[in-house]
Amino acid sequence: MTRKILFVTGTRADFGKLEPLAIAARDDGFEVGFLVTGMHMLARYGLTKLEVHRVAGATVHEFLNQREGDPQDLILAKTIVGLSDLMVETQPDLVVFHGDRVEALGCALVCATNYIRSAHVEGGEVSGTIDEVFRHCNTKLAAHHFVSSEDAKRRVMVLGEPAERVHVIGSPELDFHAASSGVTLEQVLTHYEIPFADYGIAVFHPVTSEADSMGQQARDLFGALQDSGRNFVVIAPNNDPGSADIFKVLNALPKDRFRLIPSMRFAHFSELMKNAACMVGNSSAGVREAPFLGTPSLDIGTRQTNRAQAPSLFTADAGERAAILDFLTREWGHRYPPHTAFGEGRAAARFVEVLKTPGFWDKGLQKTFQDHA
Repeated sequence: MTRKILFVTGTRADFGKLEPLAIAARDDGFEVGFLVTGMHMLARYGLTKLEVHRVAGATVHEFLNQREGDPQDLILAKTIVGLSDLMVETQPDLVVFHGDRVEALGCALVCATNYIRSAHVEGGEVSGTIDEVFRHCNTKLAAHHFVSSEDAKRRVMVLGEPAERVHVIGSPELDFHAASSGVTLEQVLTHYEIPFADYGIAVFHPVTSEADSMGQQARDLFGALQDSGRNFVVIAPNNDPGSADIFKVLNALPKDRFRLIPSMRFAHFSELMKNAACMVGNSSAGVREAPFLGTPSLDIGTRQTNRAQAPSLFTADAGERAAILDFLTREWGHRYPPHTAFGEGRAAARFVEVLKTPGFWDKGLQKTFQDHA
């Protein structure tokens, strides 16, 4: 019997982590499918569902779970209703979801209440925002855990999960970055009409608990970047509350020095990061992927608080203009040795090894708290 694995993706970021796992599972003989929802379905954010459809040999199901401006609780409710119907239709043997978004929380709830085997990718991490709360909720709801580090495994176990269900595989997106992107920088610059070869990357997402101040934070941050005289490729923020205020700032930036892009294909983004002079913002790519690539990064604000530490990683608040300008002067174009705290780029192979472990599919779905103390 061929087992069916359904990967649930709501954003371009989590797809970059799930795609290597799905491809490895497909190549090892599993039947692989994707449920595409969330930001993927919205034109303003690049209609990135098209990227999922490019995965050869995978079935793709689409579900529109939100309209622009929907609050997170309504998105969660819509997601639960839609996923419940889809699970009945597809009957997966395993559902894999990632991280800390409301789509993942909805998926975890549906799987837990219907006793569908599920696996949570990159649990046990800290960030200090509502995302961290969602992530820990997903840990308690999931049957299996594929984490990025030993520290993450320890935190998952502190939450009462059995050690034999927690598997350290590293961060899956590093699999892409460890290999050749398959495109040249010149091809990337041409395809996305980026008019400069000396550039930094800026990605600034809203923080839901700070939605009222996101406009001012964006004005402070991008005002400092503008004052630096440097060129930046700016990737649009996600669709959390506060994004509209960030877009107002981004749309007013001078187009000769700031190239705003809704989204990028992952291979192109990987090549762009490998050649960037630095990265600035509050994306997880700045605290995890940039250090792996040796690219200096400046983490802004609270969104990734305590998420990672690396020699190439620095921090500042959006309003700390002097610190931001100092980073750009001191670190622009500097290269660091690869930082491998989140893996060496073998997560997908380790994922499949776990799936093939005797007993993985036989473990019961009634969870009990394991008191490791």
